[in-house]
Amino acid sequence: QVQLVESGGGLVQPGGSLRLSCAVSASIFEANVMGWYRQAPGKERELVAVMPSGGSINYADSLKGRFTISRDNAKNTVYLHMNSLKPEDTAVYYCNAKFSLLGYGLKDYWGQGTQVTVSS
Repeated sequence: QVQLVESGGGLVQPGGSLRLSCAVSASIFEANVMGWYRQAPGKERELVAVMPSGGSINYADSLKGRFTISRDNAKNTVYLHMNSLKPEDTAVYYCNAKFSLLGYGLKDYWGQGTQVTVSS
């Protein structure tokens, strides 16, 4: 069982920055896709950024230029750098990993989420 643990959330003023971390209990080098999603109150979970293995990074159109996903394979950690934060970025942010399992296919793993609140 792969475990994902997010950290780095908190309260930040509009225009501020945060860096979220996602520590993974397995080798993220083996993951097919690593990504971040978010869910605001009363809304569905939405994609923030995904990083396919050997593929191009995809961002939600509304977040391009403000958010950056990165990874440290040696630490099995994925990061989400968030700049110029807005109140509408307030949400629970979830880390996601997709691993290909023999005989199963692609399996999703999720972290427990970390709250990001943007408010003055």
